[in-house]
Amino acid sequence: MRAFTYERATSPEGAASAALRTPGARFIAGGTNLLDLMKLEIEMPTHLVDVNGLGFDRIEPTPEGGLRIGALVRNTDLASDARVRRDYAVLSRALLAGASGQLRNKATTAGNLLQRTRCPYFYDTHMACNKRVPGSGCSAIGGVNRQHAVIGGSDACIATHPSDMAVAMRALDAGVDTLRPDGTRRTIPIADFHTLPGNTPSVENALAPGELITSVTLPAPVGGRQVYYKVRDRSSYAFALISVAAIVRPDGAGRIALGGVAHKPWRVEAAEREMPRGARAVTETLLAGAKPAEHNAFKLPLVERTIDAVLTNARA
Repeated sequence: MRAFTYERATSPEGAASAALRTPGARFIAGGTNLLDLMKLEIEMPTHLVDVNGLGFDRIEPTPEGGLRIGALVRNTDLASDARVRRDYAVLSRALLAGASGQLRNKATTAGNLLQRTRCPYFYDTHMACNKRVPGSGCSAIGGVNRQHAVIGGSDACIATHPSDMAVAMRALDAGVDTLRPDGTRRTIPIADFHTLPGNTPSVENALAPGELITSVTLPAPVGGRQVYYKVRDRSSYAFALISVAAIVRPDGAGRIALGGVAHKPWRVEAAEREMPRGARAVTETLLAGAKPAEHNAFKLPLVERTIDAVLTNARA
């Protein structure tokens, strides 16, 4: 691990200013992803700004009838919150499907959104990776790419986003609330927060330098049967081959978002209009233009079969 300096932020404005002021600075809270990457010398921040003391650890109702989830709320606390379990069950189920109990006790809401890909070529510093070293190439293209993206990729990157929570957040139309170093605040729709790789796969989200996530806001509950189904190589401690976050209303309409298939949680609203017609119609629209790699074409029928199982169970 490379040497770095460290400070504990005492205010959100101070944290954002410190991150912008020091080149190579990073925020740290739970550190469940960042510290691993630092040990492997994939991430090499020169300065860490500890944001654990900023008080963003509460879940509060909004005037609009939704919930505001502080950026520092631990995954365990979010999954077990009675309001989340009752009104946003897809989010609770997605959190419980991710990681281990020990990691959920430490991992934060903002950190979960910001975790980086688990592509093995990203983690192997001897291999070319445009996400790790821009312009070096993508070893996954033409390599072992069973886990990789089937849609939304590019000639520069076919990595997938690893978060389960983010997939549920996408289905719920969450907003990511932030504070910029100049003191201005904004809310980024979750649909726009994560980016596709294009020619710049090292740019993974819409945050500006020094911009600090303060909370995630959920709209008022939409009702319906809420399901999160994760297909993986083993039943625990594994990232998704694919995952489906679904909200199914009694009339058969609803929402569907996918994980494990793209560089970001994947949702196509036009596909949701096909839900009353069944899984095949949904999948054809949801994955229109898919370009699987050499080893992962199996994900396309797997998506259809999983959506079919989810819709069948939700309507039962």
